[in-house]
Amino acid sequence: MKAKGKIGLLLLIVALLLSACGGESGEKAEGSKGKEEKVKLTIWHNFAGDDLRAKTVRSFIDQYKQDHPNVELDAQAIPPDGYRQRLSTVAAANEMPDLFFVYAGSHSSELYNAKLLQPVTEALDAHPEWRDKFLPGAFDAYKFEADQVYSVPLGMSATSILYYNTALFEKYNVKVPTTWDEMMTAIKVFNENKITPIALGNKAPWVAQSTIIGSLADRVTGTDWFKNAVAQKDAKFTDPQFVEALGYFKELVDNKAFQEGANSIDNTQAEQYFIQGNAAMMISGAWTLTNLAASATEEQMKAIDVTVLPAIPGGKGDPNTITGGAGGGLALSSRTEGKAKEAALELIYAVSGPEAQKAIAESNSMVMYDTEIDQAKVTSLYYKAFNLVKKTGITPVYDAYLSADAADVINNGLQEIMMGGTPESVAQKVQDAQARSVTP
Repeated sequence: MKAKGKIGLLLLIVALLLSACGGESGEKAEGSKGKEEKVKLTIWHNFAGDDLRAKTVRSFIDQYKQDHPNVELDAQAIPPDGYRQRLSTVAAANEMPDLFFVYAGSHSSELYNAKLLQPVTEALDAHPEWRDKFLPGAFDAYKFEADQVYSVPLGMSATSILYYNTALFEKYNVKVPTTWDEMMTAIKVFNENKITPIALGNKAPWVAQSTIIGSLADRVTGTDWFKNAVAQKDAKFTDPQFVEALGYFKELVDNKAFQEGANSIDNTQAEQYFIQGNAAMMISGAWTLTNLAASATEEQMKAIDVTVLPAIPGGKGDPNTITGGAGGGLALSSRTEGKAKEAALELIYAVSGPEAQKAIAESNSMVMYDTEIDQAKVTSLYYKAFNLVKKTGITPVYDAYLSADAADVINNGLQEIMMGGTPESVAQKVQDAQARSVTP
């Protein structure tokens, strides 16, 4: 009986020891599991400034970090001037951060061709109510293959908004032009009253190209023709419709639409010339909204309204459009996988989602997203432009599609036309340059 008692006691002690070991092992396993769930994530972006947009984007990154204590987030804000070079350096070594800001166009396409990107489509599909509120064409620049999206734009490039001074139009009883004939009438009346019809600062020759010719030409040729001409497939820049488009630009020049010396003053000077009431109109991009917000009074801006360029008779393009496209957005490294990828996709949503898009818009920055904004948080002029852009289509900016050589040619060619050159001559030079780039 005594032996059985000792054996029973021994078995009890062994059981207790095993239980203790099991508990310790379980705690270790749980602790080990906890460590495994800690995710390291890196993000590079260029929202490093003190402007409201940069602060807004950074605040959403900070909020994500606060909401996800299991993510060790290494966020680097790199000034724009050195950003692309820094990214190029790590790209060459295939040491990309998990997430990084990319620009629409050649920048993102080169990274895709180098196999450094993977799609972010999962993030969009996980939130269809968010995905479906982006404006038409928002993802076009980031669709490098069918049904896959490689970035979500945080902004929008809008380059051909027609700004006009309502006080001057009312004073001289001029109709805001919706047709080319009405534009010519407006130019004539303002010239007769010694008011510059359209302010233009084309010292840097990209201005007339980016703000005027892309939109004007699209109204004549249509977008498909332009894309075919870029690819040199069944269309050439010497085709009659492109010569005609350049002819409309020459008509503006010949009718003294722009102030004297437009090729000698820069865009900022033209903006000031316009806001001070010396010109009735200005064709410019969304950057003018930011510039005027910093330099003009609210009273001056209340006198300004915005619209699109007028329709061209017999034109093949949609007249209710502006040139522009998606701004930059966050891209995902092809090397990021597992828990880090899941965390990265969540961060994309946090920084590009509905709340962030609304906040970015309320920083007086254009977005390619259908959101409602608080009018009290933005300038009166931005609010008008924001609502205009929501109702218009987007067509290509020429230098975003042309080869670098052809873009230089059209830039300089518009200056030539302003100094007496012919549309035919400029069209031939553009064609030659683009043909060389496609079939060198």
